[in-house]
Amino acid sequence: MSGSIRCTCDGEVATVTLSNPAKLNAVDSAMWRQLALVVSELSADTRLRCLVLQGEGEQAFAAGGDIEEFTSQRDTVEHAMAYHAQAGAALQAVGDCPLPTIALIQGACIGGGLEIAAQCDLRICGESARFGAPINRLGFSMYPVEMLALLRLAGAATMRELLLEGRILGAAEALAKGLVTRVVADGAVAAEAAATARRICQGAPLVARWHKQLLRRLQQDLPLREEELRDSFAFLETADYREGLAAFLAKRAPRFRGC
Repeated sequence: MSGSIRCTCDGEVATVTLSNPAKLNAVDSAMWRQLALVVSELSADTRLRCLVLQGEGEQAFAAGGDIEEFTSQRDTVEHAMAYHAQAGAALQAVGDCPLPTIALIQGACIGGGLEIAAQCDLRICGESARFGAPINRLGFSMYPVEMLALLRLAGAATMRELLLEGRILGAAEALAKGLVTRVVADGAVAAEAAATARRICQGAPLVARWHKQLLRRLQQDLPLREEELRDSFAFLETADYREGLAAFLAKRAPRFRGC
C-alpha cells in the first residue's frame, strides 16, 4: 500500500505531512510525485505565508526512500533515472518554494527524508531526532542532484562522515554540524515550529520572499549587477513598507497585506 502526502491549511500556514507510518514515512514513488504537485500548488497560493513539512507521528520525519520499490523502480539505469527525476522534482519544488519553509523533525530523518529537510529554510527537531544516510550499507550511492542541497548545507566534511562512514548523528551533533537550525525537547517540537511560523507570519510576506531570493542569489558567489542592486529596493513601492514605517512610528503592531 502506497503512502500519501497530506496537506492542511490553518490561516496563513500550510502543513504538508509525509504519511507512510507503517514504514516510518519512507517516501515511495507516488509520494515523490504528490509532494511535487502539492508544494507547487501551495507555492502559487498568495494567501499563504509559511509552509511546514512534517512526518506523520513521532517516530520519523521520513526514514528515506521506500527500499522495497527499488527492485522494480530502480532495476535499470533508465528506471533509476526516471525514479530520481521524480524525487528531484519534489526536492526542487520544496527548494524553490517562495514561502518560508520549516521542517518539523521528530525521530528518524534519514536518506530521502534528510534530503527533503535540507531543502527547507529552517529545520527544528527534537532531542531524540537522528540524522544520516547509511546507504553505503545497502550498496548504492546518493544521486548527485540530491546530494547538492546537503553539501551546501553541511559542507564536504560532514557529507564525508554521512556517506563514507554511514554515521547516524544525534540531534546535538547535527546542530553543531549545521544540519539543523534548532533543537528543543521532544514534546516541544510542534509548539516551537508553530511559534516559528507565527513569527514568520508577523513579518512582511513580500520581504520574506525577497530575502529567500537574495540569499539564494548571494550563494552563487557572483558579483551583483547594478540592476539587481536597484531591484533590491523594490520594497519602496509597497504598501507594506509604508505600513511598517507607520506602525513603528505609532508604536503599534503592523498589519501587513502582502502588497
